[in-house]
Amino acid sequence: MRNLKLLKSLCSSELQGPGSPQHLCVRADTGSLLVASQLSITEYDPRTGQVVSEASLTANGFLPEDGSGVVVGLQDLAELESACVATVGGDVVLFNLNTCQLECVGSVDSGLTSMSWSPDEELVILTTGQETIIMMTKDFEPITEVGIHQDDFGEGKFITVGWGKKETQFHGSEGKQAAQRKIQEVQPAAGWDDRRPHVTWRGDGQLFAVSAVCPQTGARKVRVWNREGVLQATSEPINGLEQALCWKPSGSLIASTQRHPNKHSVVFMEKNGLLHGEFTLPFSKDQAKVKDLLWNSDSTVLAVWLEDMTPGEDGQVNTHIQLWTVGNYHWYLKQSLNFSRDPQKAPVSVCWDPERPLKLHLVRRDWTTITYDWGWTTERSPGLDATDNANVAVIDGDKILMTTFRQGIVPPPMCSFELQLKSPANQVTFLCRPQRTNQLAVFTADGEISVYGQDSGEQTDKTADGFRVVSRPLVLQKTFSVPLLHDDPLALRQLLWLEDELFVCVSSGLLPTSSTLQMLRPAQDDLDTLAVRCEIEVDGVVVSMVHCSQTGTVALQLEDGQIRKVLWDCPEPLVDIWRDSSGCNINFPVPCVQTALCSISGEEYLLGLTDRSHLYAGDTELASNVSSFAVCNNFLLITTHSHTCRCLQLSTLTVKGLQAALTSDGGQNDETLRRVERGSRIVTVVPQDTKVILQMPRGNLETVHHRALVLAQLRKWLDSLMFREAFESMKKLRINLNLIHDHNPKVFLENMETFITQLNSINHINLFLTELKEEDTTSTMYPRPESNSVQSQHAPGQRKVDVVCDALRSTMESMDPNKFCLSILTAHVKKTVPELEIALQKVHELRENPPAAPSAVSAEEALKYLLFLVNVNDLYEHSLGTYDFDLVLMVAEKSQKDPKEYLPFLNMLKSLEPNYQRFTIDKHLKRYSKALLHLSKCGQEHFPEALQLVKEQKLYSEALRLFTANSAQYKALSCAYAEHLAEQQQAEQAGLLLWRCGESVSALQAFASSTSWRNAICVAQQIPLPPDQLALLARDLAEKLTEQRRFSEAALLLDQYAKDCEEAILALITGAVWEEAHRLIYMHSRQDITETNLKPALLEAVGTQTVFLETQLVTFMRHRTRLAVVREQKEKARLDMLDEEGPDCPDAELYSEASSVMTGSKYSQSNSRISSRSSKNRRKAERKKLSLKEGSPLEDRALMYALGEIITTVDKMREEVHSLLKALVLFQYDRQAEKLQLSYEEALHTMEAAIPEVWPEGLQNNHAPLTGPNSTANSIMASFQQQQQQRPAASQQEAEMLPPPRMRNGVKWKLTILN
Repeated sequence: MRNLKLLKSLCSSELQGPGSPQHLCVRADTGSLLVASQLSITEYDPRTGQVVSEASLTANGFLPEDGSGVVVGLQDLAELESACVATVGGDVVLFNLNTCQLECVGSVDSGLTSMSWSPDEELVILTTGQETIIMMTKDFEPITEVGIHQDDFGEGKFITVGWGKKETQFHGSEGKQAAQRKIQEVQPAAGWDDRRPHVTWRGDGQLFAVSAVCPQTGARKVRVWNREGVLQATSEPINGLEQALCWKPSGSLIASTQRHPNKHSVVFMEKNGLLHGEFTLPFSKDQAKVKDLLWNSDSTVLAVWLEDMTPGEDGQVNTHIQLWTVGNYHWYLKQSLNFSRDPQKAPVSVCWDPERPLKLHLVRRDWTTITYDWGWTTERSPGLDATDNANVAVIDGDKILMTTFRQGIVPPPMCSFELQLKSPANQVTFLCRPQRTNQLAVFTADGEISVYGQDSGEQTDKTADGFRVVSRPLVLQKTFSVPLLHDDPLALRQLLWLEDELFVCVSSGLLPTSSTLQMLRPAQDDLDTLAVRCEIEVDGVVVSMVHCSQTGTVALQLEDGQIRKVLWDCPEPLVDIWRDSSGCNINFPVPCVQTALCSISGEEYLLGLTDRSHLYAGDTELASNVSSFAVCNNFLLITTHSHTCRCLQLSTLTVKGLQAALTSDGGQNDETLRRVERGSRIVTVVPQDTKVILQMPRGNLETVHHRALVLAQLRKWLDSLMFREAFESMKKLRINLNLIHDHNPKVFLENMETFITQLNSINHINLFLTELKEEDTTSTMYPRPESNSVQSQHAPGQRKVDVVCDALRSTMESMDPNKFCLSILTAHVKKTVPELEIALQKVHELRENPPAAPSAVSAEEALKYLLFLVNVNDLYEHSLGTYDFDLVLMVAEKSQKDPKEYLPFLNMLKSLEPNYQRFTIDKHLKRYSKALLHLSKCGQEHFPEALQLVKEQKLYSEALRLFTANSAQYKALSCAYAEHLAEQQQAEQAGLLLWRCGESVSALQAFASSTSWRNAICVAQQIPLPPDQLALLARDLAEKLTEQRRFSEAALLLDQYAKDCEEAILALITGAVWEEAHRLIYMHSRQDITETNLKPALLEAVGTQTVFLETQLVTFMRHRTRLAVVREQKEKARLDMLDEEGPDCPDAELYSEASSVMTGSKYSQSNSRISSRSSKNRRKAERKKLSLKEGSPLEDRALMYALGEIITTVDKMREEVHSLLKALVLFQYDRQAEKLQLSYEEALHTMEAAIPEVWPEGLQNNHAPLTGPNSTANSIMASFQQQQQQRPAASQQEAEMLPPPRMRNGVKWKLTILN
């Protein structure tokens, strides 16, 4: 749905050569034009108006001096830096563009009729006067010469398999009479045909086609040859085939023209010579003749060069050039260039630029050269409010195809309505006034501007046949004539309609490098004619002009990318330099083919898209892979060559933020990004809506509702409390309905009645309730914009679903409980813990008391709906749990259950006593707590059953609360509970239960087995036990405590209850409780034990501690030395790798201090199987990895772990050493005490001094992300990502690195008297 818009034109009339021009071609490397006449060849630069080089073709006799010579071919040869000229006399001449020398490289006696070079300039085809084809190389060495007219079809001849005759075959819609139809004779070529062969090459240079007049029939026939000069195919007989011939560069079709009895068409042939499609020219049968067809270099535009066959009253004929494009198999006439009847101003040669696809060159008979530069544009209405219909105008000859995308999506070539014109249209523009952007102005080829607007008269919305008019067509309101300054076609370009009677356009300036801005208003003496009220000279060639309907700004872009601002609403309009807010000049780095004005963070910018897909905002590049863009309602939408569509809100972003957003890949829930079909381009965006119209490469349309537009529109609706519009859009576009609440919970809950009133639909309310979930969609699925944050209003303990369900239910119950009955039931069922009993009770009330309101729901309907929401078995069981058998029967009847299954069960339940009945129901429903409650009320006779239920379901705590503490049932339950606890290895708690219920003997056994010796002694004395048994009990308990190394408690039992002071003292000595043992010795006057047991134990303890310290210190020093060696080896290996691989080697970091990789190690680290092991085995495997064996992969970690264990063990000895030192000093073992204190102090000092060496400070912080006051979020993330990329193998191991042990220096253990 794109049009061709003229960007600039260059008319140069300085060239005046001898004779009249006959051929034109373009030098691809310099852009200059080569013009050949019957007398000379000239290289001319139209931008400067200078002749670069020139040579006479008559001086050396290549052409006659009388001017009768004809040049049949002209080609620029970039590799040879020459131009090749072929003359009708048979000479092939090379014109050296550097030396201006002419060289004849060949001559044909019979003369030449055409010359055509292959696209790669490797081969040249010459057609001779003897109707032959000569193929030569670029060095003009002959390859082959064959006759044009061949009797054979060619190598691609169709194969007939002999299946019947033509008369017996199926002929489709033509019917059987097609079999008897005689083949019509082909009419000879028209009288104006030049009778010369025409040659055209395919774009890849592998095939060429020749159109020549057949000697037998006199009609033209097309033959296709390959690169070796072998005939491939011959066209079928085509009546009325004309001379024009051009092969589409993409290689699919050959274009020619055909004159039918009732029309004139451009026809297409395949390479096998068969016709394949056509389109009709807008001329009658004998009105015009086609002089030539020309495809542009990218095969998107076909130029048709025509000339009238009937002279006008002045005896002159008109010349036309039409530009046609195709989309969705429909051919559109996009531009019509009508040249004046003056024969001197008629074009004599036309060609496309080989480098720029939409650049056309022509030379007129008066030597004037004109260059046209077009660009693709989509003419869309510029409105930003809901009154704009999102119009898109497509030019198609003398028709404008209008599509109003707000009302409906009509795929091209169809449209909402057509505007019929008197002559072909060249430009279309919409009125740039708010509320009136649907009005349209069309600039036609005959110099008139037709204004179309909406009909102000009253019209019915329905037609006679009952159809509703969705898109009302525009009507012609006025036609202005525009007096052209000169006769050149397309003299005015870049038309803008700023106000009702104010048009602005651009024309060529006085100089080739300038332009004139013309402001057109109706003339005072003739309101139907537009006069130039103001002219503004612009220093530069204007290639685009855009207007912003919000600000009224008009911006110009010059051909070198400079940006200008037009101050058009001033008394003296002028053009000023575009400046930013700081006063700096802003220009595009390169010229852009599409521009648009927008506001970014409150500042106006001109956006531009280059032909290389770079998008600029002023001089800042935003993205480099953009295929199209559009600005609408403060949103920028772009499509990219990576097949994505982005939508960004300009008011919330700066230019740098916009640049960052366009270069990012987007997250999982990034609402600004979505995938689109390959090659999609934006056609338009419907203002104040969510529709984005995309066009595919083949021409069809696709409508997408971009998530960013949808969410922005939904937020506007929800902020305005327009719940109905938001709900319908969310339902249609599958947006999670939780957003209605999550957008602003407080506002939603406060306007619950408005929400219900606007929806006014039970189904919609139910749909909203069923989609409720606890997830906050504004933080997961649809993140809020950064500038818009709303906190949840729920209390900490409340759940969102419960709050919304309760609020909706209470509001509906207050409004109309009968009308909203089903929604109220849904609110009960949807809660976190479904309130099925309450819902069933409401259904039961409906059955008992049917409402009289006509809109009320019956109990059957309500129950049927409830069964739709809830599983029937769940509902049956919940109804059974209400103990209401009428309700149970009502549910059962609506279910698929067999009455033979549930009726006997219900009858059995009805026959039971009420409490036992409820117990049976609860037990059936596995509600054992309730069952136990009801069973406890059934009397003493059912207690065994209750006790069995308690044991089976382990309901001991609940059961104890149901009976009094003095009852027999309570005692039985306590004994059962104690038995259960004993089985669970909780004998002490079992003893407490038994003791309090009077089972002292069992309690004593429980306490004794759990070593709860204080409770055991209490129970024993409560029983009471005889003294001998009490002493025996104390000895047994002391033995168990000694096994658990609880020597102090064992000594207390032996001393106080077993009355054995000697055993008590020995237990304390064994446990190294020196002071307590000394106290008992003096308490019981057993000083003999001091000599026999205490002092030897002290000396033995000193020796043991001293040896242990020495062993630990030796081990510590050995590990410390080995760790230093390991680290040195790894650092050396890392440096060696840096030397070999370079400083950027990512593996070098693996050889850091905490790394697990060891050069030359015979061990390999493979943890692929560990992940599937149990946690116990995984811990075991981790311990196995920490091997102290030299050369193991994790030896450094194992050494650090071992050193930390040694330090921790030695540090824990402070209290034990302190107690031992005091005892040694007491008994005058000063030498041993001094030695022990010195050894321990040395060990502690050595280990404390080694901590910084073993755990250097850099090891803990070396691999952490770089943080600090000078860091930014980006630098921290970059540091973190770099470490993740460089050290994937060591990251997990470093995370598990043990911190350095902390020594308890605050614990006092030394004795001053030993210093």
